[in-house]
Amino acid sequence: MIYLRTFLFYFSFYIWTMILAILAIPVIFLPKAVAYRLVKFWAGGTLWLLRLCCGLGYEIRGRKHIPDSPAIYAIKHQSAWETLALLTITPPLTAVLKKELLNIPIYGWYMRKLGMIPIDRSAGAGAMKKVIRRARVMLDAGRSFMIAPEGTRMPPGETRRYQPGVVALYKDLGLPVIPVALNSGLFWPKGRWTKPPGTVLIEFLPQVAAGLGKDELLETLKAQIEPATRALEAEGRK
Repeated sequence: MIYLRTFLFYFSFYIWTMILAILAIPVIFLPKAVAYRLVKFWAGGTLWLLRLCCGLGYEIRGRKHIPDSPAIYAIKHQSAWETLALLTITPPLTAVLKKELLNIPIYGWYMRKLGMIPIDRSAGAGAMKKVIRRARVMLDAGRSFMIAPEGTRMPPGETRRYQPGVVALYKDLGLPVIPVALNSGLFWPKGRWTKPPGTVLIEFLPQVAAGLGKDELLETLKAQIEPATRALEAEGRK
């Protein structure tokens, strides 16, 4: 049954995405705010299809920690799920993502239009300078930012060294950081096709104020995100 429900989700998702993307091509030539509302609508529709077809819903915790003003959301990146969900939960944000995603036809067009910031992981320090320049422009437009401190998706139960990219944004933009824990990898892990039913838990943790040093920031984020993520994973496995 899980295979059938997953097939129905993907079938519906691709139809939904193709129709909306083609009909909305003129939006590419309109202001970013219009395009963002469209993509938010698409993301919300995708989450609705997940619930309808697969029985996979979600629960948001710690909404009180989501500020109205710009912030940096440091997410425990386990799945594609959170890249959709945060579009529907937080105020408008810009994601720092790998540059290859912007080469995908239609999808990449919208990502560029929305001001998403590509990063070339092979370019070293020069890549972060480009990220910061683009981030300043998006901050002037009132955007928040989403970044994965570990730099890539991590399977449930695993972690790696937190990368300095989040530090560069934090120091240059002078914004607080909102740590985000979740357990989406239990339901939509990289490399697994099926989507089992259940409830993804996402928790926004108390913000880390601006002004910390590099090591202190990374240690603080890891000390908040990792235990909270383990607790959500344990709850999700029950």
